[in-house]
Amino acid sequence: MNSSIAVHTEPGLPLRVECPPGACVCDRTRVLADPALDQRPLLITRQQEQRLIERIERIDSYADLQHVQNLIHKNTGATLHIAPGPNEVRTVRGIVIVLEDRPGLCKKVRQSVPAAVRRCLNLRPEIAWAILDAHDLFGET
Repeated sequence: MNSSIAVHTEPGLPLRVECPPGACVCDRTRVLADPALDQRPLLITRQQEQRLIERIERIDSYADLQHVQNLIHKNTGATLHIAPGPNEVRTVRGIVIVLEDRPGLCKKVRQSVPAAVRRCLNLRPEIAWAILDAHDLFGET
């Protein structure tokens, strides 16, 4: 199990607006109540989410994608997993893209980030090929 890094939010920093009851399972209340839990995911406001999506859509290389993955991890504590799926990869849909579920991370963010990455890979297939190559799918057997 991963250990959480306690990050206490400054009083003036904006937090994501709470989703309507039943619409999200982010445990926002629990994260706010427990100072031992990492509160970085709560800092992803709707405006920050939009900026992140725009940044993902500007990715232009595999190295840039890895850089964005590192930024997401640094700023939210969540890992963006991108790997070939268990079956044959014929299209970008065969690549599994998942933003790790973290307490405080809104369900909408967990859905919009992978969708933005998939759009990016559709526009830039050379990045998808680099992902496949990084997982030895194009390597010699």
